[in-house]
Amino acid sequence: MKITVINGQNHKGSTYNIGKILADKLGGNVTEFFLPKDFGEFCTGCTSCFLKSETLCPHYQKLIPITKAMDEADILIFTSPVYVYHTTGAMKAFLDHYGYRWMVHRPEKKMFSKQAVVVSTAAGAGTRSTNKDIEHSLFFWGVPTVYKLGFAIRATSFSQVSDKTKSKIDKKTTLIAEKVKKKYGRVNVGIKTKLYFGVMRMLQKGEWNEADKIYWQERGWHLKNRPWKNKSN
Repeated sequence: MKITVINGQNHKGSTYNIGKILADKLGGNVTEFFLPKDFGEFCTGCTSCFLKSETLCPHYQKLIPITKAMDEADILIFTSPVYVYHTTGAMKAFLDHYGYRWMVHRPEKKMFSKQAVVVSTAAGAGTRSTNKDIEHSLFFWGVPTVYKLGFAIRATSFSQVSDKTKSKIDKKTTLIAEKVKKKYGRVNVGIKTKLYFGVMRMLQKGEWNEADKIYWQERGWHLKNRPWKNKSN
């Protein structure tokens, strides 16, 4: 099992520790990145990735190691503390760079066979909206199964988290780890993803972005092939 962890902060605080607890329970080979240390660029809005190719993005080369690790992983773990009721700016800037991979454009086939877990922590409220920030991208990338873990830790460091809360963290991460391992290697694409993909498929048959249209045609997705069925595309 290959696991790629994207941490939405540089420091190893509570959110990082919960992500690590989960990764340890899953086992396997872990590749880890910290934002903005490993990638901290903001999208310039040049639209090159949408209209032509993602390789023309001014930050494309910097993203290659993370993109490669995400594509090769079986499990994706995204962690982010709550910043003003949402994900960190570093995580948002990172996700902005993969807009071209949304199903409306050029989704990566490998995403349709993965599982993902989103982890967030807050001193109080905001984990739900923070998890949703990241879940949006995962769904529109085509990831079929996304689990969400949010904890109101009421502390500014993991060492200050109460034993009661740590017990809750232990139970919930164990539960999610068991679910992930049970589905490992046999993830099914749900009806919501299939329906949305179908709508995008109809768009690709019309007058649409040329780069996207060619991408879909090369894979036969505008006809009968699907990224979760045909092994050669």
